[in-house]
Amino acid sequence: MISYCKAKLSHVAQMMNLVDPYVEDGTILMRSSDEISTNIRSYMLAFDEDKLIGFTALHIHTNTLAEIRSLIVKEDFQAKGVGKELVSLALKEGKVLGLEEVLVLTYKQAFFEKLGFVEILKESLPEHKIWADCIKCKHFPICNEVSLIKKY
Repeated sequence: MISYCKAKLSHVAQMMNLVDPYVEDGTILMRSSDEISTNIRSYMLAFDEDKLIGFTALHIHTNTLAEIRSLIVKEDFQAKGVGKELVSLALKEGKVLGLEEVLVLTYKQAFFEKLGFVEILKESLPEHKIWADCIKCKHFPICNEVSLIKKY
């Protein structure tokens, strides 16, 4: 049975191990264990019994805008609703916090469109997003990710 919970600092090593192959292939932006630890309250985890199978983060940019980051689901659990539930939980948290919109940069456009996100121009992203995160990406400045947003 799959369960979901907020991340704890004791989960950081498991999170790093789960995401490593996706960082290597450039699907997910590398985040150091220190960066994950600093932002631990942003993360929601998915477990199959005691085995970590996925996670995502809701990263706050402004008092009205957040971003779904680092959505990862272990390959053998993909297409089983885990990613959808992680995003749903993040969106619920954003609504409780009073956000107006949530953005995502992704290679999985269709997945997020099914969840009500709509494509926007990358040029409309907050400037601090580009310089704080995108510049660290191995694909920068030539990026094939699509930017999408969901308004509450």
